[in-house]
Amino acid sequence: MDFDLKKTNSLQVRVRVCGLHLTEQGILLLKHEGIGKKGFLWSPPGGGIESNENARSALIREFKEETHLDIVVEDFCFTNEYLDKQVHALELFFSVRVIGGHLKLGQDPELKKQILTQADYLSFEQVNQLHKLNKHNAFQFCSDAAHINKLRGYYFFKNI
Repeated sequence: MDFDLKKTNSLQVRVRVCGLHLTEQGILLLKHEGIGKKGFLWSPPGGGIESNENARSALIREFKEETHLDIVVEDFCFTNEYLDKQVHALELFFSVRVIGGHLKLGQDPELKKQILTQADYLSFEQVNQLHKLNKHNAFQFCSDAAHINKLRGYYFFKNI
């Protein structure tokens, strides 16, 4: 389904960073309530880059705020661009390594009403069983959720 690009031209492009932390247990994801067409969305930790902040420092800050984990940002993996009638986002995905802290659900300080309800390592089997509208659209580019860390390049997704 296409939409009128003239109406979307007034959207601000939001640049976000996301961290992929994979272990034998699975991938670290956060559950966001009230997002998406199915009422919730599982997504890797991350968030918007603030002015005068680079992508790596933004990801370190976002990870700490949302998960209470200290990380090292490792390799750049891929870019995901998302565009619909309300949102235009460029998301930079990096692999990360945890170096400290203990996993505990944090919060998103940008939001008045907190939508983060769970932080957990989901097995790739669990991720694969989720409805496509309940997981970040980057998983749509993988034949299996375990391959998300092998994505490279640029992906464009509109109108999920």
